Amino acid sequence: MDERIGTICVQGGWRPGDGEPRQVPIYQNTTWKYDTSEHMGRLFDLEESGYFYTRLANPTNDAVAAKIAALEGGAAAMLTSSGQAANFFAVFNIAGAGDHVVASSAIYGGTYNLFAHTMARMGLECTFVDPHCTDEELAAAFRPNTKCVFGETIANPALSVLDIERFAAAAHDHGVPLIVDNTFPTPVLCRPIEWGADIVTHSTTKYMDGHGASVGGVIVDAGTFDWNAHADKFPGLTTPDESYHGVVYTERFGLEGAFITKATAQLMRDLGCIQAPQNAFLINLGLESLHLRMARHAANGRAVAEHLAAHPKVAWVRHPSLAGDSEYALAEKYLPEGSCGVVSFGVAGGRAAAETFMANLKLAQIATHVADARTCVLHPANATHRQMNDAELEAAGITSDLIRLSCGIEDAADLIADIDAALAAVE
Repeated sequence: MDERIGTICVQGGWRPGDGEPRQVPIYQNTTWKYDTSEHMGRLFDLEESGYFYTRLANPTNDAVAAKIAALEGGAAAMLTSSGQAANFFAVFNIAGAGDHVVASSAIYGGTYNLFAHTMARMGLECTFVDPHCTDEELAAAFRPNTKCVFGETIANPALSVLDIERFAAAAHDHGVPLIVDNTFPTPVLCRPIEWGADIVTHSTTKYMDGHGASVGGVIVDAGTFDWNAHADKFPGLTTPDESYHGVVYTERFGLEGAFITKATAQLMRDLGCIQAPQNAFLINLGLESLHLRMARHAANGRAVAEHLAAHPKVAWVRHPSLAGDSEYALAEKYLPEGSCGVVSFGVAGGRAAAETFMANLKLAQIATHVADARTCVLHPANATHRQMNDAELEAAGITSDLIRLSCGIEDAADLIADIDAALAAVE
C-alpha cells in the first residue's frame, strides 16, 4: 500500500525480519569479510550488489537514504558528509570543467561560494538568475554547455520561494535536469519531485536531524530524467566508464539507478565525503518525529512573523506564509501546509539596532545554525554570507540589517515574549 508521510518517517527504510533489531542498527565497521576474492571482485566491478568498504556503502546509511528517498518520492538516494557535499556531488556528477550551470541567485551563501568561486576554479561556470526573473531572462541564461539548473525551494535566508514548475519546464526545454535543495520545507511540507524537479538535495543537519546533533547531507534522484535522450550532454552516464571496466551506468542500472550509482561509485570513491553510520543513526531518530516537528516549526514561524509585522520597532518582515508577503502566492501553491520556522526581518535602526536586539534575547541563542528544535538567531551578512560583497548580498536578497530567526518547537507565546523584551532594549 502507499504509505503516508508520517508512517514513512517512523518506519520507512528499515523493516526488521524475525529476531532482527527494531531500530536501524549501526554498522560501525569499515569492511566486510568474504570467502573468495572472486566474490569481492564482482562487488568492485559493480556486477553484484553488496558491501565491501563503508566509504562507498554501509547498511545503516542505505536504510536512512531509502527512507528519505521514500519521503521525497524518489527512486534512489545517497547520504553525504554534509549538505554542502550533497550539493557539490549533485552538480559535479553531471557537470565539470568546460561546463555551465544556471542557478538561482537566492541561495545559501556557502552554496553561492561553491558555485561562484570553488567550482569556477575547477573550470565550471555558473550564471545566477533572480528566482523571480521573467521567462525570457531565464531562457537567456542557458548555453549549449549548460548541464543543470539549481535552486532552493525556500532560499536561506532570503526566504524567496522557487517556482519549481517554471524552473523545471525551462530546464527540460533545454534538455537538462532541475536540482532543488529542499532543506527548509523538507518533504513533509513540499515534495519538489511532484512539481517537476529531477534531483533533490538536503542538508540533513537541519530539520531532518532537528536537534543539532549530527552533520550530514543527502541526494535523492527521482529516477525519471532521461539521460539517454540527451546522451551527448551526459557522457559520464551514457558512455563506458573505463574506471569500472567500461560499465555504462544507464544501461546497467537504468534511469532509476544510474545517477546515484555513478555518484557513489565515482565521486564517493574518489572524494570520500562519507556520512558516518553514527550520524546516519542520529538523523534517523530525527526523521521519526519530522512530521510532528515541522507542523510546530511552521506554526511558530507564522505566529512570530505575524507578531513582528505588527511591532513598531520592526522595519520589515519576510515569511512565505505571512499574508501580504511577496512570496505568499507561491507559498500557497507549493507550501499549503506551511513553509518553515525561519523568519527574516529587519529592526528599525539598521545594523546597530539588530546587534542590540540579538544581544538581549534570552531564549533565542546566537548560533551558526538554523532549523533546530531550539530557537536560534543569526546576522547572515556578518556570518554565513560574510564572504559575499554588497552586490552579491543584494542579488541574494540579503540586506545588512537582515536577522534570521529560526523558531524552534518551544511555546510560541514564550518566543514572542523573548522577542518583545529584546526589542524593548532597542532605542
